[in-house]
Amino acid sequence: MLDIQSIETFHGDAQALFGVSFTIAEGEVLALLGRNGMGKSTTVESIAGLLKPRHGTIRFQGQVISGKPAHLVARAGIGLVPEGRRVFPNLSVRENLVATAISRGGEGWTEDRVYDLFPALTKLRDRMAANLSGGEQQMVAVGRALMTNPSLLILDEATEGLAPLIREQIWAAIRQLAVGKLSILVIDKNIESLLTLAHRHVVLEKGTVSWTGTSAQLADGDFRHRILGL
Repeated sequence: MLDIQSIETFHGDAQALFGVSFTIAEGEVLALLGRNGMGKSTTVESIAGLLKPRHGTIRFQGQVISGKPAHLVARAGIGLVPEGRRVFPNLSVRENLVATAISRGGEGWTEDRVYDLFPALTKLRDRMAANLSGGEQQMVAVGRALMTNPSLLILDEATEGLAPLIREQIWAAIRQLAVGKLSILVIDKNIESLLTLAHRHVVLEKGTVSWTGTSAQLADGDFRHRILGL
């Protein structure tokens, strides 16, 4: 599904990624882990077309997408839920959902299907996104990405800063998507939830891949502390 090989990405003159490589199979959930500043969001932005790697290659479903602009990456089938939600504040819930919708034929994601996934949005469909709570905005951000009918969904800190009840609703939705065999790349600080969700984990350390393994390996607390410092 996704094949990243030796990408090097810079912020201006400062190099952030140093030869990052990993893959995601069809229907796989991969967690990207690491402390703050280790390159997780830079990796996501490199995949999504928000940053252009200077070296290395990113292939999605066999096609090279590294260096392509974000709108073409989205059209190729990658849906992004960015850190900080970034909903369109002056659009309603409904307008946010349909603004970037992509129809790919077949039984894809529709507005009603998003409301089934997040029932709390049903009565809010005409409310401006600026007037929603943080948790409601996060539901809109996930729904907006799904409305592009992606083959790969990327979630960058989708539960950060949310109340526990809302956080669990988001996790429940992500688990439902995983059961539906959607390929998912997820970044989150909630390790315990990731252990029950992800098939594999990739740890970044100072812009390089320092470890790749399974949830069973990462479940050992002492081992997790050694590789993550958590």
